[in-house]
Amino acid sequence: MVVGHSGAGGLASEVADVVVIGAGHNGLVCAAYLARAGLDVAVLEAADQLGGNTRTEELTLPGFAHDSCSSAHVLIQSNPMIRDDEIGLLATYGLKYLHTDPAVVLPQPDGTSLVMHRDLDGTAAEIARFSWQDAREFTAMVTEWGAGLAAVHGRWSSGLALGAGAAASRYRDLRRQSAWDVVHRRFAHPAVRSFVLWLSMATIQDPRRPGTGVLPSSLTAGRLSFGWATPVGGSQALPDALTALIRDHGGRVVTSAGVARIEVTRGRARAVRTTDGRRVEARRAIVSSAHLANLADMLEGAGTPGDLANARDRWRPGLSVFAVHAALRRDLEYASTGGPLRSAAAGLGSTDGMVAQIDAHHRGEAKARDPWLLVVGQSAVDPSRAPEGQATFKILTIAPYALADGRDWADAKEEYADALVERVRRRVDGLAPDDILALRAESPVDVARHNRHNACGSCHGGEFVTPDGGVIPGWPTYTTSVPGLFLTGATTHPGGSVSGRPGRNAARAVLSALGIDPATVMGPT
Repeated sequence: MVVGHSGAGGLASEVADVVVIGAGHNGLVCAAYLARAGLDVAVLEAADQLGGNTRTEELTLPGFAHDSCSSAHVLIQSNPMIRDDEIGLLATYGLKYLHTDPAVVLPQPDGTSLVMHRDLDGTAAEIARFSWQDAREFTAMVTEWGAGLAAVHGRWSSGLALGAGAAASRYRDLRRQSAWDVVHRRFAHPAVRSFVLWLSMATIQDPRRPGTGVLPSSLTAGRLSFGWATPVGGSQALPDALTALIRDHGGRVVTSAGVARIEVTRGRARAVRTTDGRRVEARRAIVSSAHLANLADMLEGAGTPGDLANARDRWRPGLSVFAVHAALRRDLEYASTGGPLRSAAAGLGSTDGMVAQIDAHHRGEAKARDPWLLVVGQSAVDPSRAPEGQATFKILTIAPYALADGRDWADAKEEYADALVERVRRRVDGLAPDDILALRAESPVDVARHNRHNACGSCHGGEFVTPDGGVIPGWPTYTTSVPGLFLTGATTHPGGSVSGRPGRNAARAVLSALGIDPATVMGPT
């Protein structure tokens, strides 16, 4: 049996217990648990590099390791896979995270910064420089989350019933609200509102939407606990560790093996066909992380299932993203009360600027006046990302996939990237024109081209419109009406970001359906 990263020759045995479509981190997480449970697993990836949106690549110059999409692995820290090291990624396979302090720096228009530390008291003291009332409210919000809401959120993220009780009731009420309403109800100072709303935008959702009300608490608590959780060596370290585990348990991870069709015979999903015509039989199950906008049309030998057609028709791209990657002479520095400060992450954007940007996005306009900006410089904490003394740099923001004025992004992206860099330059030290060794702008069109799962430039899986007109970030089930066919990936609950939850949850669903107790490889949540 051929194992490891391999191309067309990697399918020496064209049969497996379980075939997993896609080697993004969720597909690999699912495969890892199934392999640990004793199943023969084959993971088929269309691209020539595994990892999906957890890839690390030399996007600018040789020796500069850029995370092409994801950079922080915060949400996955509370996943039992990492929290409890359920499958040995930390102890056995060398995966290592840096929990940074500061967690993030918010440079202010007056030349100061609001510094978020990895402890509640330190961050509250920073907030108190702007408003002692908001500092008190911030402490109350985080304390409430830790006093029961976090446990309920863990069940929700695991796809389990929330249960009864006061904490579950409070959680449900919070989920019915919007992040915008929560932030404006709890906080008064513009800088503090902008700080908490900026954190709430981390999952690339409109914070005015009902259902986002848990984000101010949940994302704030995550940053306080884990900082800018940085995988040593790059985002690629996670899929590489998962692949090593799968290999050690007899599985295969095959690149350059795109799946074109899923065969359904006698009412059951039984095999896949690759784009170059090979057939791989699945004895027991197929797990797909193919985009749910496409999966219904990949089935062969059966009519289009109603549930998959429903998922396809209800999917929307949501907010698409724009990225700027650069190689720098040195790491950026931010002003602080204690002097110049280096940080793996920084944020810009006011409450009004963020919502104006989102409204402009819906009109097909790219707005750079005061937008939500994530600034990433992970070489500040992980020097292995760049040649000695030099640095990697990234800006992430939102922008429309198609411009309303008819311009092609190929002609407009450099101008927009320059505007974003200039906006950051005003708040930092180390981003003068001669500090930039190389720069690469990626429009939403480029983001979609870079990874087929980033449909319409949406790198967080997009969203689904519910029958009552609401919006949810991930399809709520891992099973389908086709026996033997299961779902995972960023288009399934709880949606995008590096959480590993869709992968672990899907593994639980597969094991349960096959009569294997999930407790053999994972805990209850």
